[in-house]
Amino acid sequence: MNDLRISYLPVEKKHAREFVNWEYEPPYDVYNCPPEEIGDAVQYNVDPANNVYAMLDQNKELIGYCSYGRDAQVPGGDYSEEAMDIGLMIKPELTGQGMGTAFVEEVIRNGIEKYAPRKLRVTIAAFNKRAMRVWEKNGLKQTQFFTRTGGEMDFVIMMKDL
Repeated sequence: MNDLRISYLPVEKKHAREFVNWEYEPPYDVYNCPPEEIGDAVQYNVDPANNVYAMLDQNKELIGYCSYGRDAQVPGGDYSEEAMDIGLMIKPELTGQGMGTAFVEEVIRNGIEKYAPRKLRVTIAAFNKRAMRVWEKNGLKQTQFFTRTGGEMDFVIMMKDL
C-alpha cells in the first residue's frame, strides 16, 4: 500500500544543488554527477522546459526528484512511440529499503494527473535489476534493449499502456 505523502515542486536551485551532489554506492555510483558538471547540472534541472520536480516528504525534506518527458530519455533508444517518459532518482539513504514500489506508484500517479498520457515509458540502466523489478511491479514490461549512443552502457526501455 502506498502511504507516501509527496509534494512536487518545480526544482529550485537549492533542490538541484542538493541532489546533484548526492553520492550513490557502487554499482549505482554511475548516477553520481561528476564535480566538473555540477554547475551545468543545476542549471539544467531548474530549467522549466525539462519538467523536473523536487519530491518533498511531509516534513518538506527533499527525498527525490523526477522528470516527465525528454529529460528521461537516453540517446540511442527508440522513442518514436508516443508515451510519457518518466525519470526518477531517490535520495541515496532511502534506496534499497523496500520503498521503491511506493515511490514509483506515486510518481506514476503524479504524472498521470499532470499529463494524462496514454502510455508510460521508463529507461533504466540494464545492470539495475532492482529498479527493473520495481517498475515491473507497477505493470511496465521491457520492450527494448540498447547501448547508449557514444558509450558502452546498456539500457532497457519498459512501457505500459494505460
